Amino acid sequence: FFFSSRRRHTRCSRDWSSDVCSSDLEIIARCLELVAERCPDPAPLVFGRLFAENPELEPLFVRDTSGLVRGEMMAVTMTALLDCADGDDYAVNLVEIERVNHVGLGVEPEVFDTFFITTMKAFQALLGDDWTDEMTGAWQRVLSRFPHATR
Repeated sequence: FFFSSRRRHTRCSRDWSSDVCSSDLEIIARCLELVAERCPDPAPLVFGRLFAENPELEPLFVRDTSGLVRGEMMAVTMTALLDCADGDDYAVNLVEIERVNHVGLGVEPEVFDTFFITTMKAFQALLGDDWTDEMTGAWQRVLSRFPHATR
């Protein structure tokens, strides 16, 4: 499981179109640290939930017998989430490009759009009582920067 937070901030940035606070990076990074402590490889957890919600997607991974593709998808997702929380528009653009690329793989855009929320819900379930309203707020503010992320 890979993620890193490059910078730590404490003040709220008001130049974004949404009310994403720079402290959201710290909150999400802490959330991911808690997840990593409990589940060093959350890909099976997230993809298990994804396949339960969208069984038509599981056959698309039939050749991913080692889980490398799913692991890479998790790494890119976590990096994009942290980069977006840190104010990087590259992540937003990357996700938009991947949304289009996944159509060619047989993933409908509406289904692709649910992946961040599916990830958040899987992490929320894993953390149980350690999941906070602060985490929910941070995830929601950051995901609001992705134009198609299902809320």
